[in-house]
Amino acid sequence: MANVKKESGSGLGGVISGIIIVGCILVGVLIWQFIMGDGANFEGGVNTGHPLPGNYLAMVYKGGQIVPVLLGCFLMVIVFSFERFAVISKAAGKGNLDAFMKNVQSSITKGDIDTAIAACDKQQGSVANAIRSALVKYQDVKKEGLDSEAAAETIHKEIEEATSLEMPMLEKHMTILSTLVSLGTLAGLLGTVTGMIKAFGALASSGTPDQAALANGISEALINTATGIATSALAIIAYNFFTSKIDTLTYSIDEAGNTIVNTYRKFRGTQK
Repeated sequence: MANVKKESGSGLGGVISGIIIVGCILVGVLIWQFIMGDGANFEGGVNTGHPLPGNYLAMVYKGGQIVPVLLGCFLMVIVFSFERFAVISKAAGKGNLDAFMKNVQSSITKGDIDTAIAACDKQQGSVANAIRSALVKYQDVKKEGLDSEAAAETIHKEIEEATSLEMPMLEKHMTILSTLVSLGTLAGLLGTVTGMIKAFGALASSGTPDQAALANGISEALINTATGIATSALAIIAYNFFTSKIDTLTYSIDEAGNTIVNTYRKFRGTQK
């Protein structure tokens, strides 16, 4: 039953992710067509004219049909970054995570497991849930009187199982952010190539080169390059930031697990 729920939840999450991706692309197209391509941004009141001096919306519009794709990728980075920030912040639980870890480790070291469990119930979040599972298992192995190695293996296994349930939620959509790092650069490069093709096409025309077409081609290439770099840069920053946050959470769980195991070993040592 749990596997069925997990698979159905994963399938629903994939559908939602797909809707977000398509939605971002559509919004990018609408922004490019109706906001950047608004005639008020151009000389003569039509988007086929030259951009008004200093009007950056019109300049970006002239980047060509790759621009809405890049805008969609940029919006995806923003949307999934906000989503990851909300989820990872919730996973850290209520209050300061470092203070929580110090209090829990202090209670565990003193052998006050009930206080540590109460702190986990108060903190909530993925870290607290994993540590609570390990503490409950600690009490079980303590009642059973297992030797140190068997207890350590049992507690570590419980932590691994609890962590494996929490990690998919933490790492969800991280693949999308990492993909956008490369996709932004490649889409920008594609726009750069198409712009340079137009520029060289203007140079290759018979007679005097079409200076306007040459300038438009170079402008299109540079606009796509800049937009692609901006998208990739934001995606890299977001991906590394959230990866660091996830590593901190998993390290906190492992650190608490080692403290629990060491506490049990000390307890067994006093029984001999």
